[in-house]
Amino acid sequence: MLIIIIIATFISTFLGGLFALKFKDRLHLILGFSAGAVIGVAFFDLIPEAISLGSKLYDISTITAVVAGGFITYMILDRFVILHGHTHDEEDSSHSHKSHRGKLGAGSLSFHSFIDGAAIGLAFQVSASVGAIVSVAVLVHDFSDGINTVNMILKNKGERKEAFKWLFIDAIAPVAGVFSTFFFTLPDSALGILLAVFSGFFLYIGASDLLPESHHSHPTKWTTIMTVLGITVLFVAIRLANL
Repeated sequence: MLIIIIIATFISTFLGGLFALKFKDRLHLILGFSAGAVIGVAFFDLIPEAISLGSKLYDISTITAVVAGGFITYMILDRFVILHGHTHDEEDSSHSHKSHRGKLGAGSLSFHSFIDGAAIGLAFQVSASVGAIVSVAVLVHDFSDGINTVNMILKNKGERKEAFKWLFIDAIAPVAGVFSTFFFTLPDSALGILLAVFSGFFLYIGASDLLPESHHSHPTKWTTIMTVLGITVLFVAIRLANL
């Protein structure tokens, strides 16, 4: 069953990315949905899981502080660290900046997919039933992960070829995550803190990057509807997965 789940995570992520590539002309609507999906994953999946796992050693205020720390860390990386790639030409500098932002976002999403895979592997170390529940939750938003990864590249001036490359990395990441758990075990408290950090990352990506870009130069009505839809779909899907 674990092998089937590994294959399913790859396919789910890849199909999400192909969807984003095919409907690139409707990118603003997809970006709106992606913003909602990323924010939904943070609020309804990562943060509750971080609190559940980390509360054995840390209180809730400490875990939420780590979430804020993740948000601030990603903001600093986005606004300052990646600026080192700028050139003197304003247009080239802007393109270089956007390219770095796209890679940073796609890399973060891919590493999150790796953690998803590791979560599946560790859950199966507990029991088959726990592993199955975690796997359903991961598969639910792997499709959105594929969309989000492609969008991070395309909206930041990346080429289709580069988006496809990052899509493959994101699709293979959960597979690598599952296999990595054959060689280590991670305490629940440590995993909870790691999930809290990524919650902050995702809140920044959704609220400060994808969401503003989704309605830039486009009617706000439909992008707002798509954002609400993205949040709602993730809320319902994660609730159903946890039943």
